[in-house]
Amino acid sequence: MSFEAVVCKVDDLEDGQMKSVEVEGVNVLLVKENGSFHAIGSKCSHYGAPLANGSFCNGRVRCPWHGACFNVKTGDIEDFPGLDSLPVFEVIIKDGHVTIKGDKQALEKAKRIRTMVSADRCVKDTVLIIGGGPAAMICAETLRQECYKGKIIVATKEKNLPYDRPKLSKALNVSLEQIILREQKFCDEHEIEFKFEHEAEKVDVKKKKVTFKRGKCLSYDRLVLATGTVPRVLATVKGVNLENVVTLRTLDDAHLIAKQSEGKDVVILGASFIGIEVAAALVDKAKSVSLADSGETPFQRSLGKEVGNSVRKLLDEKGVKFHFQTTASEFIGSNGKLKEIVLTNGTRLPADLCVMGLGVVPATGFLKGSGIEITDRGFVTVNKKMQTNKPDVYAVGDLTEFPLFLVNNESVNIQHWQMAHQQGRIAGLNIAGKPTEIHSVPFFWSVVCGKSIRYAGYGSGYDDVVLKGSLEELKFVAYYTKGEHVVAVATLNSDPVAAQAADYFLSGRKLTKEEIKKDPLAWTAKVSTSTHL
Repeated sequence: MSFEAVVCKVDDLEDGQMKSVEVEGVNVLLVKENGSFHAIGSKCSHYGAPLANGSFCNGRVRCPWHGACFNVKTGDIEDFPGLDSLPVFEVIIKDGHVTIKGDKQALEKAKRIRTMVSADRCVKDTVLIIGGGPAAMICAETLRQECYKGKIIVATKEKNLPYDRPKLSKALNVSLEQIILREQKFCDEHEIEFKFEHEAEKVDVKKKKVTFKRGKCLSYDRLVLATGTVPRVLATVKGVNLENVVTLRTLDDAHLIAKQSEGKDVVILGASFIGIEVAAALVDKAKSVSLADSGETPFQRSLGKEVGNSVRKLLDEKGVKFHFQTTASEFIGSNGKLKEIVLTNGTRLPADLCVMGLGVVPATGFLKGSGIEITDRGFVTVNKKMQTNKPDVYAVGDLTEFPLFLVNNESVNIQHWQMAHQQGRIAGLNIAGKPTEIHSVPFFWSVVCGKSIRYAGYGSGYDDVVLKGSLEELKFVAYYTKGEHVVAVATLNSDPVAAQAADYFLSGRKLTKEEIKKDPLAWTAKVSTSTHL
């Protein structure tokens, strides 16, 4: 069945303006650009954010919550997170009125899976993807969307299909069904073959073969490395192998932490995103939550002391006890189980459970001797097409160092959920014969006690923070500057400024410290008129 509805007058919207209009009881996003109207689904396909509250620039609307981008002409998702595109509807202009026309079923579904081809047994070509995260899933889907008809194999040490890993630290009891990216049925329909509990051990680029633990081997024509990272542990600290000294990476880890923390004394090591989010998730469930970190405030390296202290205030009020400029020097147990942690400053903390949120290291040990270029820190070096130094070998996700346009194509490592998706897409496009270079602004978020922090840009090496708003009221925009230029923006309760900043940076425009000191938000009025420079 189809629908047709008059939604507004032509003059109701100015160029660059978006508006949510109701059609058949469902909201549709109407956008006007260069005198033309476009209509697409109104909610982000990731977690349903209202796109009318987001940012519009250069033919794309960006989600205000997590930064996903959708082409307003096609509805296709072009930056992430999320997997699905949006329905697109016909717009008719007649007698000064705007009419939207389309399929009722598409209107009600709110999401759209892009058309994909099936495998062809006559095509003797195999893409082997090593790893089971979002980069692997997006790469596989992109291949099918771009008419690749060879075999796609995803070999992962995981036992589950890819799922929304960032959700784990925010909702430890979440079920697999709530966070899985794609069901097995989807993978079967599109002939994306998963091989679970396959941990890579060796890559032979000359023979085009990967050896896995237990002696299994797989051959490839094109190889995609997407093994990500693994949690860093205090390997040399006495007692680290006691029961209930854990890290958080998998769904099983999250469920263990949730179970073992109920009514118990919990100590968290590390005050970055994993540590802070786990503390927030447990503070109402555990008997006590203590957090130790070698820095001076939460998020000190990424967000700075002022923003970090505002986050600390949230957790202080909930009862979290902080211990800064210290870490664990010994884990003490009884009958093999953790009972107490001694900090380097001499403080002794009762502990039934310790969660180490101390950062990560790249899972690239299996590449030793392969000839694939690895940095001193263990990351895989790629170009803008996600190609390594070896023919037909690509790398995507958290294990890469890649040229970032924001810093004059300096090679950087970015461990964001959004960027892993985008790199998977870029690799898929290039393997499928659609030469494409990555051009994306890093975007991430964190949720602490119901408050969402959003961040856009690349702030490494910032030398000053200019704040607009109130840290005390937890409503602010923080501008991270390097010299005279803004390099990143973080916000709390200030949507859609982070999304607008991402669009502004993407357009190639420069935002100066002088501009934001004069008027902190004047630049946002220029976003919808920005074009790529």
